[in-house]
Amino acid sequence: MFGPGFISGDRGRLYREMREEHGPVAPVTLIGDVPAWLVLGYRELHQITANPELYTRDSSVWNMWDRIPQDWPLMPMVGRQPSILYEVGERHERRSALVGDALRGVDPFELRQHSEQHADELIDAFCSRGEGDLVGQYAMQLPALVLARIFGFTDDDGSRLVPSINAVADGAEGALEGRQHLQQAMGSLLRSRAIAPAGDVATRMQTHPNSGEFSSEEILEDMMVNIVSGHQPTADWISNSLRLMLTDDRFAASLAGGRASVGEAMNEVLWEETPTQNIAGRWATRDAQLGGRRVQGGDLLVLSFAAANADPQIRPDQHSFTGGNSAFFSFGHGSHRCPYPAQEIAEGVARTGIEVLLDRLPDVDLAVGEEELVWRPSPFLRGLESLPVTFTPTSAVGGRR
Repeated sequence: MFGPGFISGDRGRLYREMREEHGPVAPVTLIGDVPAWLVLGYRELHQITANPELYTRDSSVWNMWDRIPQDWPLMPMVGRQPSILYEVGERHERRSALVGDALRGVDPFELRQHSEQHADELIDAFCSRGEGDLVGQYAMQLPALVLARIFGFTDDDGSRLVPSINAVADGAEGALEGRQHLQQAMGSLLRSRAIAPAGDVATRMQTHPNSGEFSSEEILEDMMVNIVSGHQPTADWISNSLRLMLTDDRFAASLAGGRASVGEAMNEVLWEETPTQNIAGRWATRDAQLGGRRVQGGDLLVLSFAAANADPQIRPDQHSFTGGNSAFFSFGHGSHRCPYPAQEIAEGVARTGIEVLLDRLPDVDLAVGEEELVWRPSPFLRGLESLPVTFTPTSAVGGRR
C-alpha cells in the first residue's frame, strides 16, 4: 500500500484492477512486508462495521505483533492508545455519548460566524497579490483555526496551534513535537476550564454526566483526536472540492450555479475523491468468511472507503453525478463512525470556506496544468500538496464580524 500506485497513481483504476483480480477483499502488504486485507467492497465494509464483535477495533488481538518493531512507522495507527478510537463495547458507547454531546453543543450560527471570519482573514492575507496557494494558505489553515475556537482556545493560541495540528495530522517531520505542543496546550485549556467553565467543547467534555468514568488523560486524548481528525479531512474536503471546481467542467458548472449547488458539489467529492480513503483498521476475532476469502482470527483488515464508494455493485455508472445521495462511506459506519455532530461541524466549516472563497475570488483559475498537481504521499488520506491559483487582485475586507 506504499507503492507508487497508491501514493501518486490513479487510485480509481488501481481499485478496479484489484477488484477484478481479487474480488471485494484483496491481500496487501504494509511497510515491512506486513500482510493485511484491503476491503474494497461496499457490502463487505457494511458487514465489518456492523459487526464489532467479529471485527473489533481492539488491535491487541493482531496475529502479527511478534513481527512488529516498536519503531514501526504505522504504530500510531495500530498501537492501542488511551483514546476513543480504540475503545470497544459498552465503555465505547458511553465515551461516544460524551464526545458526541460535547460537539453537539456547538451553535451552528456561531460556527458559521467563526468560519466566515477566519476565511476572510486568510483570504485578506493574499487577495491583493492576484495569486495564492489554496492548500497551504487556506484549506490547511481554516478548519484548525475554527476548531481551536470552538474547543475553547483564543484566536492567538489557535494560530500557534495550526502548524502542530498539521504536523500531527500528516504524520510529517515534526509530528512528535507537534503532538507534544498540542498535548500541552490541551492540558492547559482543560485545567483552566475546570476552574473557569465556559460555553465551549473543553468545558462540556469535563462537565458531561459520563465524564467521571474516564480519566483526565482519556478526556485529553479524545480532545486531541477530535481536533486532529476533524481538521485534516475537512481541509482536504475543501481543497479537493476546489480542485474539481478548477479542473472538471461538470463540477465547475455545478458550483457556478451559486450557493445552493455548493452542498451538492461537496457531496459529489465524498463519492469521487473522499479525503479519508483507507482506514487501519479492524481485526478479526476469529476465523471468518468475507467476500469469498478465508480471514483468520487476528488478521488486520484495512477498510477502503474510497474503493467502496466506487463499488460497481452500488454505482454501475461511474460517470454520472450521485445527486444528493449520501450513502457514502466517507464518515465511516457503525459504532465507530465519525460522530454525527462532528460530521455536521466539518460540513459547516468546509461549505462556508468554499462559499466565502467563491464570493471573494469569483474568477479564480488554476495556475498550473492539472497534471502538475501533486498528491500528498499517503495511502490513507487524499489531499494535495498545493493548489496554486491566479485571480484578479482585490482589496482586503478586514474580516466579517
